[in-house]
Amino acid sequence: MTDAGATDWKVDAAPVLSLLQAFLKALRAAQLYLPNNPVYQTAIQNVLKAFPAVWELTDRLHLVVLETELKWEGQVVLSQPRNEALAWLLFKDGVRSLELAPGAEGEELVRLLQVINRARNLPPDAEDDLLTLLWEQDFQFVKYDFIEPATDDQRPLAPEEERESVTVTRQEIEEEAEAEPETPGIVRLEDFDSTLYFLDEKDIEYLRAEIDQEYQQDLRTNTLTILFDIFELQPFPAVRAEILSIIENFIPYLLGTGDFRVVAQILRDLRVITERARELLPEHQVALRELPARLSEPDAIAQLLQALDESSELPSQQQLGDLFRELRAEALEAILDWLPRLHAESVRELLGTAVQRIAAAHPDAVAKALGSENPEIVRATVQLAGRLKLPPTVPALGGLLIGDAPGDLKVAVVEALAAIGTPSAMQQLERAVTDAHRDVRVATVRVLGARRHRAALQPVEAVVLGRDLRSADLSEKTAFFEAYGLLAGPEGVRHLTPMLVPTGLFKKKSDPEIRACAAMALGKIGTPGARAVLEAAIQDKDPLVRNAVGRALQGGR
Repeated sequence: MTDAGATDWKVDAAPVLSLLQAFLKALRAAQLYLPNNPVYQTAIQNVLKAFPAVWELTDRLHLVVLETELKWEGQVVLSQPRNEALAWLLFKDGVRSLELAPGAEGEELVRLLQVINRARNLPPDAEDDLLTLLWEQDFQFVKYDFIEPATDDQRPLAPEEERESVTVTRQEIEEEAEAEPETPGIVRLEDFDSTLYFLDEKDIEYLRAEIDQEYQQDLRTNTLTILFDIFELQPFPAVRAEILSIIENFIPYLLGTGDFRVVAQILRDLRVITERARELLPEHQVALRELPARLSEPDAIAQLLQALDESSELPSQQQLGDLFRELRAEALEAILDWLPRLHAESVRELLGTAVQRIAAAHPDAVAKALGSENPEIVRATVQLAGRLKLPPTVPALGGLLIGDAPGDLKVAVVEALAAIGTPSAMQQLERAVTDAHRDVRVATVRVLGARRHRAALQPVEAVVLGRDLRSADLSEKTAFFEAYGLLAGPEGVRHLTPMLVPTGLFKKKSDPEIRACAAMALGKIGTPGARAVLEAAIQDKDPLVRNAVGRALQGGR
């Protein structure tokens, strides 16, 4: 067999991976069910179906056994944690390689599954081990290489050393027992038969780690995995209906205990099962699809958020995010509706990040929420669209600018469109240049000018050259004139010059504020022609105009 490490190429290991995955499921089925059970029989058939693809790659499947991995042709084809690893079960009893030849998929496959499960359940003091059980089967198509499990640095004790060790140990124990007063309820070592050999530090650490890992296992996840396996492999409608009922009743309990990670895992597994399960009845397909939808309904979201608000122990951002990613887009509007009602600031912060994940995954739902009749939802959605810079929400945001929304909401829409910054967003802002609300107009022209959106020149110029701006306050005048200077460029000098240096009719009608704003606009243009006009007005008698001209000249340098 060629050494995989000596070549540059890698053989396609997908058939081997599929075979081993089917083999692991068959192991679990053989452990849980009798041979006449349909789940067991289906699992065995899946293993048999995986063999032909393997025999197309190789005439003998040779697997190298490591502590937690199985390798084929130098590639890892199976990796599991030690506490549940098939590789570790083989490795710890000395098996270092396993080879399957054509013909192994017959009755020897079933015997191999039985042997492995028997070895897994052997008590610690059993006389047999995996090697013994394999030897008893006398396989013809299954071969294995092994080593003796004893370590090289061990040697038997001489009889004199053994007697001395026992004597010293007993003497030490007796001396310690005599030195310590007897306390009622305390277990004494001398009450038991002492042993000749004690575990070394490495063995103790290994046992401690295995015990800790056993106690840290998530039994709920393991149980759900078994249920999903049965659902997938068992085509009987009654069985699948019962499993769906168990899951539906289990989810409210998990949400009540705050185990959002497991709920998210359930929703992911249901999505996979819907695509993969065979002979799935239409009513079961509907039930699988509707479960995430029911969790996304307003009533369910309200119960979830209220439980979070009242909980003394909050889930992690990762756990809550995992759940919210599995919810439907309809949940967004319900969550935004509930956010202002939450009392705990920590919960609002937690949900804020989770909501952004839903919005980023479902921008169409954000656009839909902008049409809500609840003004609080609309306000929160506008801020969300701007924070995430979602281009699909631009038409809906523009619709708010032409409606009768409050002025502060329209200002928020302008800020959101400015944050998005696409050409279509700027086109929507053109509608607000002449809005009825003063703050909306000012915010709009400042954005259009800063973005140099030339398409807005005509409506801005109409306001600057019109008469309505004369009655506006100084800050609005300044915003429009500066935007005009940025948008008009050199062509704007001919309109601004008679405003700053009036002659004829303008000399009597131009007020100081308009002239000062015209100077600021010329400063934004900054061309030699504009600077020449400013320098001609540097000695203007009006202090407001004179100061504006000075600032414009300094800004243009």
